[in-house]
Amino acid sequence: MKILHRLLPVFALFALTTQAAPARKAAGPGQEKLIAAVRAADDERVAATIAADRSRLEAIYSDDLNYAHSSGKVDTKSSQIQGITAGGNRYEKFEYKERTFVPAGPGVVLMRGRMLMHLASKAGGKQNALDLNFLAVWREEGGKWRFLAWQSCKNPEPGAKK
Repeated sequence: MKILHRLLPVFALFALTTQAAPARKAAGPGQEKLIAAVRAADDERVAATIAADRSRLEAIYSDDLNYAHSSGKVDTKSSQIQGITAGGNRYEKFEYKERTFVPAGPGVVLMRGRMLMHLASKAGGKQNALDLNFLAVWREEGGKWRFLAWQSCKNPEPGAKK
């Protein structure tokens, strides 16, 4: 709960930045470099997740990680890594439909968008694709970008009643 109280101002800032998005100017050279660094960090997070590589996940996740799944389950750094490396599902592919990076303040970047997350059951091999909208928070810690928070929700299946 403590982490949620610390992240509340970040999420409030996110709401403000989405309202002001049309008025923002194109990213300058400093922001382009910053966004490229965070994009590379996220690409490493995705690769480490697909590889189920504990040491790479340890390196990219913040010790303060708060990972809220679309199911409502919330994981810490330890429980999220355990779920990836020894859990019942194997992450096979992350297909970003949209991925936007928004600098939110010194050392903090928001990542938002939509993705298809492809999973397979380790036991039966059953395939599952989740269509998700997400908000993630990246924080610079000790000169490296760390994955601090994730919140996602499922999009309704096409043709589903609203």
